[in-house]
Amino acid sequence: MTTQEPDLTCDSSAADLLGRIGSRAGLRLRHLHPPTCRGAKHHEGPDGTDPAFAPPPEPTAMNRPRTAPTLVAVGHGSRDPRAAATLRLLLDRVRELRPGLDVRLAHIELNAPLLTDALAERAALAERAGEAAGTAGVVLVPLLLARGHHVKHDLPAAVAAAPAARARVAAPLGPHPLLVEALADRLAEAGWTPEDGRSPATGVVLASAGSRDPESAADIRRVAAQLGERLGGVPVVPAYTSAAAPTVPEAVRALAARGRHRVAVASCFTAPGLFAARAAADAPWLASAPLGAHPALARLVLHRYDEALRPAVGSARRELAAI
Repeated sequence: MTTQEPDLTCDSSAADLLGRIGSRAGLRLRHLHPPTCRGAKHHEGPDGTDPAFAPPPEPTAMNRPRTAPTLVAVGHGSRDPRAAATLRLLLDRVRELRPGLDVRLAHIELNAPLLTDALAERAALAERAGEAAGTAGVVLVPLLLARGHHVKHDLPAAVAAAPAARARVAAPLGPHPLLVEALADRLAEAGWTPEDGRSPATGVVLASAGSRDPESAADIRRVAAQLGERLGGVPVVPAYTSAAAPTVPEAVRALAARGRHRVAVASCFTAPGLFAARAAADAPWLASAPLGAHPALARLVLHRYDEALRPAVGSARRELAAI
């Protein structure tokens, strides 16, 4: 059963609406103070020109056009050099999908730039340029697959430590149908076929990092259920490589006890690293690659970014209607 992908198109961005607000306000001011008509008396400026027809002023911090907030994708960080390289490839796909958007990478730990440093730098730039220059702000999109300590505590703490950066935190990548699409595709690349989904001997273990937060476990269970539906009803058991149970070997044994002896491991990790390698090593049959720069994951990053901006879009619409 295929999960229908939701419509990810946003009516318009907050930046577009703010631009429309400025345009409409300008029209109102033009009606209040129209240009001098032909034959009417007007005042000349010091250089002999009519100020009504003077060229527009150079952009400054106060009148420069508003831009969309910067998208900062936040990875966990890893000692495996492939991890950061993989996330950079993912963000290249994001930039291809949204040309002109400022897209950057930061990490919670282990890799540079650290999120705390990136936000501190952003805040310092905004303060030096003036408050108006920093109003576009930042949207942090966690490259994490469920709620947990990093999403609920570490990222908000980093935002609170740099208020001038004007950052907000988007939802983690999962659960979401686009995440399930990427997981199913990676399994197919590893050798999974539609016939496997109909076999009474097959099963899938959804391997993820794990967390002590019960909401994180609930998110992974939901992803497992959605993946099972996507694969045609095959049982999918969530498992973890740290901090939670069952482990991947325990989940494999649980499926075997139900007569499912051909077990595939679906890697629910954004990039290569210790946990992804550990999960693959415990696979008795086939194991999928980490999600990496999958096109559906790039679309999901932008979807979470747009979701985080929707309150700003609604506020901008109300301001536009009031002018």
